[in-house]
Amino acid sequence: MKAVPNKIFNSKIALPSVIILLLAINWLAASFHASIDFTNEGRFTLSNSTKTVLKNLDSTIDITVFLEGDIRSEFKKLANSTRELLENFKNYGGKNIQYHFEIPGEGLDDSAKIKVFESLISMGLRPTSQKVQVKEGEGNNNRQVFPGALIRYHDKTIAIDLLQGQVQKSVFNSGDLLDKQSLNSAEALLEYKFANAIQQLTQKHVPIVAYAYGNGEPRYGFLPINDVFETLGRNFIVDTVNIKSQPFISHEYDAVVIVKPLDKFTDDDKFKLDQYVMNGGKLLFFIDVLYAERDSLQNGELIAYARDLNLNDLLFRYGVRINPDLVADKHADVIPVEVGSVGGQSQKQFLPWVYSPLLQPGSTNAIVKNQADVLAQFANSIDTVEAPGITKTILLSTSANSYAMATPARVQLSSLQTEEDVSKFNRKNIPVAVLLEGKFSSLFSNRVSQAQLDTLKYYGFSFMREPLTPGKVIVVSDADIVMNQVSEAIGPLPMGTNKYTKVSYANKDFFLTCTEYLANKNNILDARAKDYTLRLLDVKKVEEERNFWQVINILFPIALVCLFALINQRWRKVKYTKA
Repeated sequence: MKAVPNKIFNSKIALPSVIILLLAINWLAASFHASIDFTNEGRFTLSNSTKTVLKNLDSTIDITVFLEGDIRSEFKKLANSTRELLENFKNYGGKNIQYHFEIPGEGLDDSAKIKVFESLISMGLRPTSQKVQVKEGEGNNNRQVFPGALIRYHDKTIAIDLLQGQVQKSVFNSGDLLDKQSLNSAEALLEYKFANAIQQLTQKHVPIVAYAYGNGEPRYGFLPINDVFETLGRNFIVDTVNIKSQPFISHEYDAVVIVKPLDKFTDDDKFKLDQYVMNGGKLLFFIDVLYAERDSLQNGELIAYARDLNLNDLLFRYGVRINPDLVADKHADVIPVEVGSVGGQSQKQFLPWVYSPLLQPGSTNAIVKNQADVLAQFANSIDTVEAPGITKTILLSTSANSYAMATPARVQLSSLQTEEDVSKFNRKNIPVAVLLEGKFSSLFSNRVSQAQLDTLKYYGFSFMREPLTPGKVIVVSDADIVMNQVSEAIGPLPMGTNKYTKVSYANKDFFLTCTEYLANKNNILDARAKDYTLRLLDVKKVEEERNFWQVINILFPIALVCLFALINQRWRKVKYTKA
């Protein structure tokens, strides 16, 4: 019986059989991939919408990631997570997913490298500077790192910033580290960012988004609105619509954006918006209901008072009311304030400005999931009101230490140098942005005029009291969220960037995600809704037990080797003694 196995192994076919078996195993391993995700939050499991996008690819997607070489530890962690994700993409996209990591401009001379950097910046990637050691003993050198990627499909290219949506201490030249929570959120959004970019490149229908004007809204070319048009232009087909002069809002628009109107809306204006929604349109409002601007603070104070836009009845019908108050929050951005002078020169200090609240996600909705703070300026509170059939979801709200002051109100810079009464900040999670979904009812159900009916009939439309399909409206009670500051040296900054500290907040990410949610019928926001639980070490416990575990890690391996040696020596002694 023992001779049979020996005969098989000693036969002429043994070696070829083993080689063929190994080749077959390798081929199967390369062709078919399987994995089991043991994480509670399904960290390594792709969403169904992402799988659908990858399986339906009809041509090669080429991905270049700029996280390679000698980079800091937090970027290496982000690079490893990106590599794992793209390998997972290959499991579903097969040969249509090709990726590689590289250092931008590597091997080029300085002038050519500068052109590469300028090209990446123009595409929306933001560089950060870090110090690296060139060679031992030669000191340090600054290197530009672009934590982003380029995705190419045929002749189209999209750049994605892997850190967009996270608070960064400098947009243009920062050597500061990301905090653990920001890095964790950036990793949680990797799947969404790559899958969304691939979908944008491969989709047959590009959504059309209209920017509405006619009621005092800032127009294209006005520098503080520059980033709105730049962001929309990179992701959608953009058109403009004059609500005053156009007889109706085209139903071909997938969404209409209204930013910072200053003049009253007439009944005809609201009728056009109302019928656009009744015919399946989506609206995104960024509204200021107060006269309150930072520029007015140059004299040291301003009076914040109500601005009547005549939109209350329309928004109330949809399910919200914007209050003419002023939100103040302890969790706020800083502004420079003169605190004295030395030698005839003014001395400035950065102090928290409670009227620049840093808004936080107000729910776990996919629009704001894993999003960092959003910078606001003179925001108002929003109340949700009864509207049958309408679901209201809070997207942005204040922190747990905030309050809303009645207007008219005097706002003074000098208040920064005095201690605020802590007891005033007794409200929490005041809503500032709300998503409304459902079958809206027309504001004009019982008040439509004959002239309005005649206009609709002339253009081949009929009056709609209720929509055929559920609609979506997003209302944000602060237009400054999407307005960008302008630097004298650089020009227009990205929205949500403090021009003094260069800190960048998640305003652009919020604006873009809101617009995508409304305009893109096939959005993949379920990929954005992932939970990445941050499991941090107990710092106190680590400090208390550090010496114990250091001794274990040093002595235990040595003791294990010695024990193995003793057992081996004993076994050899017994074996050869018997022999």
